[in-house]
Amino acid sequence: MKKRQSTVEKQHRRLFWRRMITHSGFALGVLGLSLGFGIWGYRWYEHLPWRDAFLNAAMLLGGMGPVKTDLSEPGKLFAGVYALYAGLVVIAVTGLLLAPAVHHLMHHADWDEPPEDK
Repeated sequence: MKKRQSTVEKQHRRLFWRRMITHSGFALGVLGLSLGFGIWGYRWYEHLPWRDAFLNAAMLLGGMGPVKTDLSEPGKLFAGVYALYAGLVVIAVTGLLLAPAVHHLMHHADWDEPPEDK
């Protein structure tokens, strides 16, 4: 026989999914802006066509590395800075997506409540 969910559990679940949707939307926004910045940089500094600029930026954000490696001096500087930035974006987006799950786990295990004094 199934145990009925309490209203607190339903509220925690509803808040969890709302946080997941909010964090996912924010993460997608950060990724979209970062991808746009990378495309702009490769277009501006390397004069790559849109598809090639997209490919290089997406590969760096995905952690695979750039496709075009014979770069001009300004392009090398941009690619280096963008690669460092892309690494930080990956870490930040991972944290954004894991935060609601860890918070939900803390509620489920009652880690958020202070110990009772005896």
